[in-house]
Amino acid sequence: MKKIVTIFLCVLAIASCKQKSNDPDAEMNRFINDLMSKMTLEEKVGQLNLPAVGFDVTGPVLSKDVDTKIRKGMVGGVFNTFTPDAVRKLQSIAVNETRLGIPLIFGYDVVHGHKTIFPVPLGLSSSWDMELIQKVAHASAVEASADGLNWTFSPMVDIARDPRWGRVSEGSGEDPYLGACIGKAMVKGYEPLIFSCVKHFALYGAGEAGRDYNTVDMSRQRMYNEYFPPYKAAIDAGASTVMTSFNEIDGMPATGCKWLLTEVLRKEWGFKGFVVTDYTAMMEMVNHGVGDTLKVGELALNAGTDMDMVSEIFADHGVELVKSGRVSEKTVDAACRRILEAKYKLGLFKDPYCFVNQEKADKEIMSADKLELSKEAAIKSMVLLKNDNQVLPLNPGQKIAFIGPQVKRQRDLIGNWSGAGDWHKSVTLWNALEEEYGKDKFLYALGCNLIDDKGLIDKLNPHGAELYPSEKTPQQLIEEAVHVARQAEVVVVALGEAFGMSGEAASRSNIGLLNNQVELLKALKKTGTPIVLLLMNGRPLTLEWEDENMDAILEAWFPGTQGGYAIADVLFGKANPSGKITMTFPRNTGQIPIYYNHKNTGRPFDANQKYTTKYLDISNEPLYPFGYGLSYTTFEYGKIVLSGNQLDAGQSLTASIDVQNTGKYAGTETVQLYIRDKVGSVTRPVKELKGFRQVTLNPGEKKTISFTITENDLKFYNADLKFVAEPGEFDVFIGGNSRDTKQTTFVYD
Repeated sequence: MKKIVTIFLCVLAIASCKQKSNDPDAEMNRFINDLMSKMTLEEKVGQLNLPAVGFDVTGPVLSKDVDTKIRKGMVGGVFNTFTPDAVRKLQSIAVNETRLGIPLIFGYDVVHGHKTIFPVPLGLSSSWDMELIQKVAHASAVEASADGLNWTFSPMVDIARDPRWGRVSEGSGEDPYLGACIGKAMVKGYEPLIFSCVKHFALYGAGEAGRDYNTVDMSRQRMYNEYFPPYKAAIDAGASTVMTSFNEIDGMPATGCKWLLTEVLRKEWGFKGFVVTDYTAMMEMVNHGVGDTLKVGELALNAGTDMDMVSEIFADHGVELVKSGRVSEKTVDAACRRILEAKYKLGLFKDPYCFVNQEKADKEIMSADKLELSKEAAIKSMVLLKNDNQVLPLNPGQKIAFIGPQVKRQRDLIGNWSGAGDWHKSVTLWNALEEEYGKDKFLYALGCNLIDDKGLIDKLNPHGAELYPSEKTPQQLIEEAVHVARQAEVVVVALGEAFGMSGEAASRSNIGLLNNQVELLKALKKTGTPIVLLLMNGRPLTLEWEDENMDAILEAWFPGTQGGYAIADVLFGKANPSGKITMTFPRNTGQIPIYYNHKNTGRPFDANQKYTTKYLDISNEPLYPFGYGLSYTTFEYGKIVLSGNQLDAGQSLTASIDVQNTGKYAGTETVQLYIRDKVGSVTRPVKELKGFRQVTLNPGEKKTISFTITENDLKFYNADLKFVAEPGEFDVFIGGNSRDTKQTTFVYD
């Protein structure tokens, strides 16, 4: 019997060893357990501190004496420091001059590229190309990791329906389904090369009045159905970190909201990484009015915030909070462990300098393949909004005038959130034209300064450099432009925003072109010469007059480092525009917020009835609907064919449609699937995006595009926040945008 017991115990021991050896986290846990057993409370609290060392300041506070704090073990990571030399210097202090030698993590805003800059995210989302978006994120991660970084504060997946908010440029628009797809693609591109950070958790894009940092208030049902999906998709895709938002949720700033950070993020969604605040978000909780610095530190730690960016409230008060009993040491241990796990997974304990390699930096940064990808991304991001009489593409044999400040301006090409990007290396449209077609081939006039509002320029400083490139009067500039336009067969007018007019802290109450730009267009219109309006901007604009009076409108966004080459290729037909907007363009600001997946109301719009939901002075319809974008060719849609009229639980339906290229050019079309739940236990949107496919067709070519519909496509969060599909009738819409669709119906039972 004794022998049998011994054998049994040996078998258990062997099985236990095998289980441990097969557990990828076992070694990490043993390492961190050993490390934390040696750490003092002060050292644990120090891991929760993220000061900034660098030049990009996005808040009212700049960190001080960071080198000294690193030596004292009071710093867990550094924000804003990059390049191999700068990173090695700080990492060496942490590794060689502290008691335990715990390495630092280095984070930075790699939002749409590091050194090679790609189109702003709102522009990139207009490509609807998930493979491209993942490639862009991966290329950005390669550059960032070569430059000493191991953590990016991206992707921003906030749903945004108010284009007055400047940070719409940093996101992917108004739709939760598309936003989820893009968030997932970006995370897969970044990780595991560097850590991604999903932001801003949560609801930041719903600030009242489109004003940055403003209050947000909404029902939980709306959170789950319309705003949460992109965050969850990015986390499910493997995002390692999450950033808290500046706004409040249910009356509590997100950084101190336990329901959000613990109940939803960790318990419901199973997030295992660490949570970092936005820049001084913890300090700003005092301004919100929920307590003094000691109290907000207590709220944030107990809520589930792990790392404090720049405020240094954890560093100043963390030990006191534990010793006074307001925060348990177990809570600090959990936060510290999550940060140490991140460093372990990055390989920093094995080699603290694994992201410090000057040879790799020289090879990877702004390499030829990344520059080519920047151009490809810019081309696929552009949206043709109008093209009457096939003014585009241009013929280089025509006499063409290029007019406007954005023809030759370099700085705006890379946008506001371009981080480490060097705008001096960006390629302007004029650069590209001279390189491709020779000098003196085309006519040119400045036409107007980019901005004529001195007060606005002052607000943009230090971003307002060179906004007045000419000292001539506005009238003189217009007269010169008119003179040039009269000599041309077609005019391209390049206007839009300065890069500082969109992005963080760049909300605008009027999102049309500035007055001096409109005056230029009106004067050029009188010449009778056909006009192509080329736009560079970071948000949807109100363009009702321009849509009525311009012959063609091409939205180029802020297109990135290679933007000039991309624009030239599209204008002259070397590339056919295929972008589709991911955020509705309103007719005027009075329609805002405006988005395609709205509710129907009890009195839906009826032009023949007074007492229905509408304006007296303007149409309900947007200028350009979600998903809209033209091509140099045309596409014709057939009828929707369903594989059956009923979808049973656990089964699927196929919705198919023929799409034919009926024009003269090869082109790519994004075919979009929308579904409407006609009757629900709670009110449902008039339609919701549930799928999309991109198809490239030659002239005359026809293809059948099919979508598989399952009960998961019908599910939503009901009044009890249960994710359900309810029996009933559903409309199916397929088309080239959210407005122009074919329609049919099926029943779910």
